[in-house]
Amino acid sequence: MAPNSKRLCVDIGGTFTDCLVLDEVTGQFSLIKTPTTPSDPSDGFLNGVAKAAKEFDETIEEFLGSINMLIHGTTLATNVLLTGSGAKTGMLTTENFRDFLEIRRAIKPLHISLFNVFIPPNRPLIPRALRLGVPERTLYTGDIFEPLDEDKTAKAVEHLQSEGVEAAAVCFLHSYANPTNERRAAEIVKNVAPDMYVTTSHETIHVWREFERFNTTAVGAYVGPAVANYLRRLEERLKDSGFDGSLLMMLANGLVQSVDQCIDRAVYFLHSGPAAAPSGARFLGEIEGKDQLLSVDMGGTSFDVGLVRHGEIPTTSDSWVADQRVAIRMVDIESVGTGGGSIASIDALGLLKVGPESAGADPGPACFGKGEEPTVTDANLVMGLLSPDFFLGGDMSLDVERSKKAIEKVAEPLEMDVVEAAHSIFTLANMSMADEIIKVSTKRGYDVRQATMIGGGGGGPVHAGFIADRLNIPSIIIPSVASLYSAFGMYAMDIGEDYARSHVRRVDSAEPSEIHALYKEMEDEALVAFEKIGVDKKLVSFRRTIDMRYIGQFHEVEVDV
Repeated sequence: MAPNSKRLCVDIGGTFTDCLVLDEVTGQFSLIKTPTTPSDPSDGFLNGVAKAAKEFDETIEEFLGSINMLIHGTTLATNVLLTGSGAKTGMLTTENFRDFLEIRRAIKPLHISLFNVFIPPNRPLIPRALRLGVPERTLYTGDIFEPLDEDKTAKAVEHLQSEGVEAAAVCFLHSYANPTNERRAAEIVKNVAPDMYVTTSHETIHVWREFERFNTTAVGAYVGPAVANYLRRLEERLKDSGFDGSLLMMLANGLVQSVDQCIDRAVYFLHSGPAAAPSGARFLGEIEGKDQLLSVDMGGTSFDVGLVRHGEIPTTSDSWVADQRVAIRMVDIESVGTGGGSIASIDALGLLKVGPESAGADPGPACFGKGEEPTVTDANLVMGLLSPDFFLGGDMSLDVERSKKAIEKVAEPLEMDVVEAAHSIFTLANMSMADEIIKVSTKRGYDVRQATMIGGGGGGPVHAGFIADRLNIPSIIIPSVASLYSAFGMYAMDIGEDYARSHVRRVDSAEPSEIHALYKEMEDEALVAFEKIGVDKKLVSFRRTIDMRYIGQFHEVEVDV
């Protein structure tokens, strides 16, 4: 077998870890699923690798040694933010500007009314006492009005260190125009507190609008240590097991970057796995001659939906994750807490509720043999929609009686038999997912009756037909790789990176040479990054866009140039 002939894509979900292997010489295509290991996701990762090696009749060392590219996605960063388990974080910012995170231009998440006075004030990820101002000032033109006071910056870092801060976000005014002061402050942090994780706003999101830039950087610092620890450990374990290829991380924007880049800009690791699914949908649509697609991915903990229109995957820079503003470019997907592991319960009004709580991988649905709470998977099993003897490719048997016993917890209060209760759980889950599709389609002026649904994820094929019937969607594609949908998307996508610069000018006063120089700077930066991961410069193409608006408008429209 030719050396370095395989590509491996690994997606770690809330319940299962999916591995897709393609031998680019022989064409052998293997699909592997193993249970996720929440205590250390890298264990589940390597369990999948071991299972894949066995399929190729190779040792783990031989198998990993034959991998030329490994693309990996995971919801690790998202889970850290959602559960509030991130690092104790501090901020260094321009003196007298530490309250940006508190004020946040009176913005509230889109699902909260701006005028609802009963909503408690926002609590920033970084408390005010740990947001320290230091003397420095850069103008919007990029001119340094006041150099960084290095002594006071060092003292501020020492104070953060004494407070037990694990990560620091360096966010200075107008650093997008000239990052000199931010870079120097980051150097001081590394010198004074070598063990402290540090990230800067100009590296995180090199654009204007201070609140968005500051808050996005704060999110990156908050999840950064967890991301860094996981990736460093994974990288080390892979190397010790014989891997010598390119290890690339799946990002929220549908692109990839190296481990070092991902650690420096950890916020891009949000929605890492689910962001790949629309790429898989587009690939399948091209095969079938369809360009109006609805990508649905039902995993163990969530249901993710996105649109692909005219073959283009839409992105947004206006996202909220766990009520935190995240202004990086992300694949435009919406998620709802309805998955195979979503728990069914009775609420305070005596009504049936499904999710968002999930049984996850441990203990998992009752039918897996550990859990005791009724889940959507248990309902599907009781209704006969799943085979108890052929789950996970026949590697796992499901306990029907255990599912029935769990569902009795909701059946008795509802005065139903077990099958009726299972059907109610199933129907409620379908309604919840259909409502999420309406949110990303009908409410945005898009008629789903003109789309083709791509049903992916472990639970997608089971529910896709019922959802499509409810929404009058005319056609469904269930791919053979449905259970590894996001991992397949990583295989199907293009390798790419995203770069941005802020250059605020009126059109009549803009100098084309200045704009061209900015594009050239970003393109040179991209070529260096691609070279590091082994991509031939001749294969790289660029897409140039510019954000424009009319005078008096507050938001820009992205235009290709």
